[in-house]
Amino acid sequence: MKQHGWWVALLMLTGCAQLPPVAATQPEKPPVKTDILSFTIPPDALGARDPQLTAVLAKAGALAAAQKQPTTILVTAMGQDFTYLNQAIWRGVPAQHTVKLSLDNLTAGANQSYSVSIRPTP
Repeated sequence: MKQHGWWVALLMLTGCAQLPPVAATQPEKPPVKTDILSFTIPPDALGARDPQLTAVLAKAGALAAAQKQPTTILVTAMGQDFTYLNQAIWRGVPAQHTVKLSLDNLTAGANQSYSVSIRPTP
């Protein structure tokens, strides 16, 4: 019986010696988000041209204009809604804003949500 114990101990030691060392891994860092503000537009508010949505869009325009660096507003929607969304955003931008401000439109895909993002211009 002692012979079997010796072989078992030898096999255990040999097996342990073959294990690769455990490396200390750093958890992956999430991508850095550079958006100043980003929100999804509720479809029912857009369809009804909700006054609260119009006010939020104007505030988004004012926020973008208040930035010290050049800023881009990205509106993702269907083509027929850009006029309303863009006009509501521009209402919030003061006539004499000191920052270069651009408003870009991106056509939404079939299952893509409407959204507004404000970010520093690269």
